[in-house]
Amino acid sequence: MNFKSGFLNEINQRGFIYQYVDIEDLDNLMYKNKISGYIGFDITSDSLHVGSLIQLMLLHWLDFYGHQSIALIGGGTTLIGDPSGKDQTRKILSKKEIDSNISSIERIFSRFINLQNNSIIINNYDWLSNLNYIDFLREFGSRITLNKMLTFESVKSRLDREQPLTILEFNYMLLQAYDFFHLNKNHNCVLQMGGSDQWGNILSGVDLIRKINKKESFGITSPLVTNSDGSKMGKTADGAVWLNKEKISSLDFFQFWRNVNDEDVSRFLYLFTKLPLDEIKKLSLLKNQEINEAKKILAYEVTKIVRGTEDAKEALEIANNTFNSNIIDQRLPNISQNVLDIINTNFTILDAIEKLNLVNSRSEIKRLIKSDGIKVNDKLYKKNNFSLNEYSGLKEIKITVGKKKVGILKII
Repeated sequence: MNFKSGFLNEINQRGFIYQYVDIEDLDNLMYKNKISGYIGFDITSDSLHVGSLIQLMLLHWLDFYGHQSIALIGGGTTLIGDPSGKDQTRKILSKKEIDSNISSIERIFSRFINLQNNSIIINNYDWLSNLNYIDFLREFGSRITLNKMLTFESVKSRLDREQPLTILEFNYMLLQAYDFFHLNKNHNCVLQMGGSDQWGNILSGVDLIRKINKKESFGITSPLVTNSDGSKMGKTADGAVWLNKEKISSLDFFQFWRNVNDEDVSRFLYLFTKLPLDEIKKLSLLKNQEINEAKKILAYEVTKIVRGTEDAKEALEIANNTFNSNIIDQRLPNISQNVLDIINTNFTILDAIEKLNLVNSRSEIKRLIKSDGIKVNDKLYKKNNFSLNEYSGLKEIKITVGKKKVGILKII
């Protein structure tokens, strides 16, 4: 499908579009006018993770083409919890916990949308907290039928598996529909975007706007992003890959993208970088060993967007020294025949791992040693005094952290 609108043409070529409402009418509208569109983010943690990255990139491209991007923070809806895509009820957070999470998460949006110009961040607690429940049910509850809500996949799948769906969660769909209605009425917002699990909620909002505001509105969902092996994208053995650097270092964030499967590189370049389409097409042709260069570019570009240019350059520099050969030379100046003596008395495994940039902190190194997470020359390291004395006669010491981080000390 070809679009006249720069925004729709861009996201279509990059693979963002999965489902949509009246997209040809939306294309005509966006070709001639600037519009306002939004995506909602529930605040269940103090950081977003890479599962939210596709939605952040959609907001970026909407902003890039001169439209208004609204990042809707779910300070109100998070008090309830979205049942979409969930097998069980979410943990209910307190208002205090949610406010703390919001202050931590808001920083990330400025890396994707221009908050100094046209785009904005809004918290739906501002209007949901003032709703009178009886008035709300009278005006809006009668506009959305239970019959239709039961057909939505997010509800149907839970009921089919005979898993409980509380009245609290059921109300979430009403409130999200009301969010779109409110933004349409007060901010002239005509487009809601979200993941494919939000399709039913988006349709409810479109229907509410049509019935009450008597206006046309639109919806777009993005595909569920999984790895080529079908596993959930953004999960590792150590947990979620977070966007905030307080949760995961920029080097580990870079490494996540550097280690994606070969089959995923092209698709991720289209979805998660701002590289020109022609450049991505060329990178997508790389095969075998050459694809590692494309992976490095992917890792650098995503890290640059999320963490900034300085962090991306630093991670790339370390990667060039580490990941290409998995070897870092620790060259000790002005030392020759006394090298072994110095290692015997001063150079501990804490020093080694820290200088190899394999772990962020010495306390984390100690924790990994206790949990059998570190090997020296392929054997578990268990010493409480952190000594490397028994390896003093060797010219090389191989240190492995977890399954993928490897460094080698070369004593010269």
